[in-house]
Amino acid sequence: MKDTPGWASPGSAPSDGQEPGASGPADPADRPDPAQQPGQDPQGSKWSKEQPPPAQWSAPTGPPAPGQTPPPPPPGPGWGNRPPSGPNGPGGYGGYGAPGGGWGSGWGGPPPAAKPGVIPLRPLGVGEILDGAVSTMRTHWRTVLGISLTVAVVTQILVILLEGLVFNDASTEALDDPSATLDELTRAMGDAMLSSGVVFLISLIGTVAATALLTTVTSRAVLGKSVTTGEAWRDARPQVAKLFGLILLLLLIALGVVAVGILPGILVAIAGSGDAGAALAGLGGLGAGFVALWLMIRLSLASPALMLEKQGIVKSLSRSNKLVRGSWWRVFGIQLLATIIANVVASIVVIPFTFLAAALSGDGFTGFLNSGGDLGWTFLVVSGIGSVIGAMITFPITAGVTVLLYIDQRIRREALDLELARAAGVQDYGSGTPGPTAGG
Repeated sequence: MKDTPGWASPGSAPSDGQEPGASGPADPADRPDPAQQPGQDPQGSKWSKEQPPPAQWSAPTGPPAPGQTPPPPPPGPGWGNRPPSGPNGPGGYGGYGAPGGGWGSGWGGPPPAAKPGVIPLRPLGVGEILDGAVSTMRTHWRTVLGISLTVAVVTQILVILLEGLVFNDASTEALDDPSATLDELTRAMGDAMLSSGVVFLISLIGTVAATALLTTVTSRAVLGKSVTTGEAWRDARPQVAKLFGLILLLLLIALGVVAVGILPGILVAIAGSGDAGAALAGLGGLGAGFVALWLMIRLSLASPALMLEKQGIVKSLSRSNKLVRGSWWRVFGIQLLATIIANVVASIVVIPFTFLAAALSGDGFTGFLNSGGDLGWTFLVVSGIGSVIGAMITFPITAGVTVLLYIDQRIRREALDLELARAAGVQDYGSGTPGPTAGG
């Protein structure tokens, strides 16, 4: 930490802050004691013209108020930047900072962090991360909503076509039929899993594309720079294939952990002890679920690391594990909160469209519940519109929070704020700031 000379020394008051006539150290030889007339106000004495070098202390420009005593010295030299000059020298005489002082106006803490974009360049709080994601949507709404709308419309059109032309005729009624044979149940289960798997895969592709593009937008928004959809795509395109591979690998890891957890129960059930095997599989699946969740949070920052650092898949996983280490609960809590907020807001939009779609489909909502999966085109189209609007809300919030969490963790551990300040063109950022990370 670099000391910053020039702050007002408490010893710059007359007679080192003692009352006239009190015992104390003798005046320096080069500072003649002015003659004092009887009855003259001792506070009216003036400094001589010869002063110490300005780098040691600063002489006051006027006498202190009667009865006023100098404040205690600051915690240590060089804390923060140079305080603003007051009427009694740099830092003021009556307090640390502006005239008349108030604690905290100058020496009370570090200076405010620079904020070239949607977040201040310092370690962030929960509210600042959420506000940064929303501010990115609000400030760069054309690009953000354009990306989200395009991805949501394309994916939803594919889902509607598949559900209306392919999966709408799937025989899933056997799942609700108590008298169905094992073959019918197996075929119905397979059709349902195939339908859900294809829809999930399409949604995953859309999520990957939106995350890739919105990561670039959010990273530019932190620097206070705008980016068009074309620029975002050109920047993200080389990493999209890797990002898709990363997401699939994370899914395989989670499924593998859960499979290992329930495998002993399955083996016990095959051996002939069905009840014990089911209980063991349930306990194993529950424990494996917690392990999978722990792993997913540890690896949750791999996506922005891959996109912004241009890393490979394995290196991105390693970077996420390093950044989240020691902050698992914080990262988990912020991501859970962001997910809840995004899905609640999206549900406010999607649920009314679902009821509207059921009402317009001809049979009403009761007919929809009793249709056994036979969905008409009216229902698919109207509910799809609601899903598109909901995705326009969830994509930017979840992607933005993940990117800002990544940036926050790098600021805390690697002083990324210094690089961001230089990239944003902030002059003299971090000079005289204590610690490895600027801004606290």
